[in-house]
Amino acid sequence: MDIATEVLVVGAGPVGLTAAVVTAQRGRAVTVVDAQAEGANTSRAAVVHSRTLELLEPYGVTSRLVAHGTRVPTFTVRDRDRLLVRVPFGDLPTPYPYTLMLSQADTEAHLRARLKELGVEVLRPRTVTAVAEDPSGVTATLDDRRHVRAAYLVGADGMRSTVREHAGIAFEGGTYAESFALADVRLRGGVPAEEVILYFSPAGLVVVAPLPGDMYRIVATVEEAPREPDLAFVQALLDERGPRAERAVVEEVVWGSRFRVHHRIAATYRSGRLLLAGDAAHVHSPAGGQGMNLGIEDAVTLGETLARVLDGGSPDLLDAYADARRPVAEEVVGLASRLTRLATAGRAVRPLRNAVMGLAGRLPRVRRALSWQLSGLSRR
Repeated sequence: MDIATEVLVVGAGPVGLTAAVVTAQRGRAVTVVDAQAEGANTSRAAVVHSRTLELLEPYGVTSRLVAHGTRVPTFTVRDRDRLLVRVPFGDLPTPYPYTLMLSQADTEAHLRARLKELGVEVLRPRTVTAVAEDPSGVTATLDDRRHVRAAYLVGADGMRSTVREHAGIAFEGGTYAESFALADVRLRGGVPAEEVILYFSPAGLVVVAPLPGDMYRIVATVEEAPREPDLAFVQALLDERGPRAERAVVEEVVWGSRFRVHHRIAATYRSGRLLLAGDAAHVHSPAGGQGMNLGIEDAVTLGETLARVLDGGSPDLLDAYADARRPVAEEVVGLASRLTRLATAGRAVRPLRNAVMGLAGRLPRVRRALSWQLSGLSRR
């Protein structure tokens, strides 16, 4: 049986689910399709920033995330044991003055639960094989030969977005030479439990961040990451790049993966009735933990805008969404790239980098600016 809806969301990651929750809660008919079986998404993103929690609060999601996540009040940049910059979040003017650490799988689960309460189910595993647009709407053909008729189609289907390809939107940028290794591990010693830490090293960056359940998330750049990082591999990373005075000992690798990171931005976020959000519109280095947060910001803004348009507002509002969000992505991609370049600076420039960052990190205005930017509050 074919499906009639107002908004078709392609992709049921955090971004697609958020767009669907926002649009459905505002009284519009929403259909969500996703190519993966439920629970198949890997747990890449783990950082939820203050601004993201503020944006999700009206939609019945924030309290669930906060109840299950780990609150971390500080972000630091270190070169082994040397503290270069400390960025505290405790004084920020927000109900959520911290970084919330929670696996992407758990974030998705809470968003799915809220979407189900709103009466929306996710059709999966289903892929979009064709998209046809006309003056009054969009018709998407699914791989089971059903057709979904919608007023608007949202592409929240990741870096290799089929929606973006159907729309013919260029994805401009490049690829980092290094690959990234991810692992959720159990640790003892060496690493402060109240910080998200970005360790600088000539061998590459490594991020160490606490997770619920007495675990830590490890993210590191390597020349060629193994498909499933094992205990010996993660231990070698920390021995080479992490704390030296007190060794951080990996006791167990609970989960691991690898991926390559691109730095790309879509040429536009809108083509007629096709709209992009999240990784379908922008991808970048995980330094700073901005990716999922930026995508959720897209999704809330787009969901609210679609609801206004479907309530009788001008379709030009969708151009305003596209025009406003792309510069924000450029800013975030730039920050992530700068952090990545700083983290991987060679031995020759490392002393100068450390001296400059150490001096800058003592200035209250620098720490405050970083806390506002990393938390997302600068984008209010």
